[in-house]
Amino acid sequence: MPKGFDEKLIALLETDARFIDEEGELIKAAVIDRAWKIDHDLVRLLIGDADIKAKFFDEIERHYIFNYNTFIDYVSAKDFLANSYTRFRNRIGLDIGDKSMRERGEVSLVWPYKDCVLEGGQTKEEEKREEIFFNEVLAQDEINRMFAPKVLTHWKRHAVDGEQKVAEIARDEDGTIRENLLIKGNNLLALHTLKKQFHSKVKLIYIDPPYNNGSDSFGYNDNFNHSSWLTFMKNRLEVARELLRADGLIFIQVDDREMHYLKLVADEIFGKDNFIATVPRKTRSGKSDVPYKLSQDFDWMLMYTKGATKKDQLFRRAVARKYYKTPDFPDDEWRLSPLTTQRTIEERPNSNFTLINPRNGQEFPVNPNRGWAVTKDTFHDYFKQGKIVPGDYDFLNMKQPAMRVFKSEEIARKGDDFDKAYVSSDFLNRAMDELLKSMFNKKGTDEIVALFGSKVFLYPKPELLIQRILEYTTQEGDIVLDYHLGSGTTAAVAHKMNRQWIGVEQMDYIETVTFPRLEKVLAGEQGGVSKAVNYQGGGDFIFCELMQYNEVFMDAIQAAESSEKLVALWRDIAENSFLNWYVNPKAPEDAVDDFIAIGRGEDGLDKQKKLLMELLDKNQLYVHLSEIEDEDFEVSDEDKALNQSFYNEARDGG
Repeated sequence: MPKGFDEKLIALLETDARFIDEEGELIKAAVIDRAWKIDHDLVRLLIGDADIKAKFFDEIERHYIFNYNTFIDYVSAKDFLANSYTRFRNRIGLDIGDKSMRERGEVSLVWPYKDCVLEGGQTKEEEKREEIFFNEVLAQDEINRMFAPKVLTHWKRHAVDGEQKVAEIARDEDGTIRENLLIKGNNLLALHTLKKQFHSKVKLIYIDPPYNNGSDSFGYNDNFNHSSWLTFMKNRLEVARELLRADGLIFIQVDDREMHYLKLVADEIFGKDNFIATVPRKTRSGKSDVPYKLSQDFDWMLMYTKGATKKDQLFRRAVARKYYKTPDFPDDEWRLSPLTTQRTIEERPNSNFTLINPRNGQEFPVNPNRGWAVTKDTFHDYFKQGKIVPGDYDFLNMKQPAMRVFKSEEIARKGDDFDKAYVSSDFLNRAMDELLKSMFNKKGTDEIVALFGSKVFLYPKPELLIQRILEYTTQEGDIVLDYHLGSGTTAAVAHKMNRQWIGVEQMDYIETVTFPRLEKVLAGEQGGVSKAVNYQGGGDFIFCELMQYNEVFMDAIQAAESSEKLVALWRDIAENSFLNWYVNPKAPEDAVDDFIAIGRGEDGLDKQKKLLMELLDKNQLYVHLSEIEDEDFEVSDEDKALNQSFYNEARDGG
């Protein structure tokens, strides 16, 4: 076929939007898929051109039959689409056999990327880097290596009196690490790095991930932004569940754009029976100026447990109850409890009577909408035992009888939890107006401005929000994890409330916001909830980070501002880094010419960056613990010793 035929066929196929990717490139796999299905629109498109009709259609008694096998073989050939982009992929090995990587059809997905792993390697808000997806069918061995423990480096202990070397990693008698940890690095890989040491140890996970609402930091450039966000969440929630105690809880903060989809994913991971509640939080006082929308003044938290049973007390809301000490009961204190029930007299006929105070004859008619909680006989029995307060204590100003509850009986029945009460899913909003405003988004911003003098972080959560969650779900010493740590609110409040905390953050602002904030906490800053919890400063935490390798090249590719720099990077990568197994490390010089030509075309720099990212072995973004002795990685003796301590002498096992 003459060259002009290929150009005509490509131009014709490009008129169908189904066959074009986000970069304007023809997707051969999509064309082939439609050909296999004898797609009517494709057939009409092809048969409309005389030359193409003659090539791919057979005439039988004035009827034309689409010879789809001939068409598929033609389109699948490597020489088809032989532009610079395709030639480069072919020559360096991004095509395997007769099929490019993007055409291989081994995978069937319920939603796009559902069975994939989204590594999510982003270090700056503005990067929005093109994401690489790993599929569990195509490359399960690659995923297993990706999830293997990583080497931790740059260890430092931070205390009130400054930075110190980490001499040892404290553990309790059960072998559990008892250190506050601030970890820099990819949060998916960090979670897998933590999972052996903290498996079933964490009492509470709180995360405030990017909401994927178009204005936050989830900016992965693909055609399936919605499903890739769900994949991003799913990959991390699966390993997060492994870290939770059986009675552990996870709070996932999200807005209404993704909440209902995320609920289905979380049901699959944690189990529908382990869903606790959807907890609303009022975010502001405002009104919408858009006539066709409601003002959205709430965000939401999906709450799950890993596997708590009815014997587990998940919530511990302290209640300041008023107890009385009176001369008629000198050895015990007592409080009042309602003597009515929500059941009506129709539902409970034996509660339909008038109570009479035996001492003075005062009558108390029943409320038909709230029957008495006792029968007539029980009332007289309880009255004799002193368990009924008939309303004749002047200092109580009572209008009807009430039940007397003795503190000694409550302690005998509930133990130390006698002063705890049930928690409503609306617990974050049940406050006086000024207190409620302390959980608005603006309050979180005000707290950051007070610490740093300016708005150095967008959408920080207010400390009171985290305090409420921690005081209702944890006790002192419990382990709290936040792997979307952001500005560090969770770690700051957990520290002030004497909880052990683990925070993971991969964005560069960990150096300029998160870390300095936690140092201020150690020094005893009195903002946020410090005064409410009587925090005066003190304590320490250990900082470390995942040891980078190819991640350095990913950052360099993203930062490159010219094709010339990318060409130099490519040569450096081929010589000094780990390439994917299917990439030719000694690409012929004409491949270099094609790479340069790509840079001269439309969106050339972005296309070159995407190609170079495909070359890198994503399993070598960070250094594997199993390769800690490899001299190429130059792991120091100090780091080797601390990794051995952290992994509890697990180096030999990898």
